[in-house]
Amino acid sequence: MIDLRELLSNRLLIAAVCSWASAQVIKTIINFALTRSFSPERLIGSGGMPSSHSAFVTALVSSAGIHYGLGSAEFAISFVMAFIVMYDAVGVRRETGKQAELLNEIMAVFQDYEGFPSAEDKLKELVGHTPLQVLFGAILGIVIAFIIG
Repeated sequence: MIDLRELLSNRLLIAAVCSWASAQVIKTIINFALTRSFSPERLIGSGGMPSSHSAFVTALVSSAGIHYGLGSAEFAISFVMAFIVMYDAVGVRRETGKQAELLNEIMAVFQDYEGFPSAEDKLKELVGHTPLQVLFGAILGIVIAFIIG
């Protein structure tokens, strides 16, 4: 059986989850300020400023460095995973969003043709991040890791 006290005392996990949640809340506030409308999807969705994926993994790697040292296996493993996640966010996932945007434009042109997807079947465009969004997510993760300790 899972010991909830042990799970809740895991500072690495707490820092990572708090960083993800903070990024999602910040992302929702920024979206509200820009659009003047509340979008609940921003609380759990991907894409946008700051990158919650980057905040999550950077808090994890920072906490691993704080608790186990920079020469530890925990730090090395989390560092490699953080690198992969952030590289993917700026690379593959960002390109996927660009392709979805283009495909949605094509679908809008051909939506009146029978058998072609309708405008309601739009592909999700906000899946990746700009390097700046990843950077701010990483900074947020580091800050929260040091706050939580």
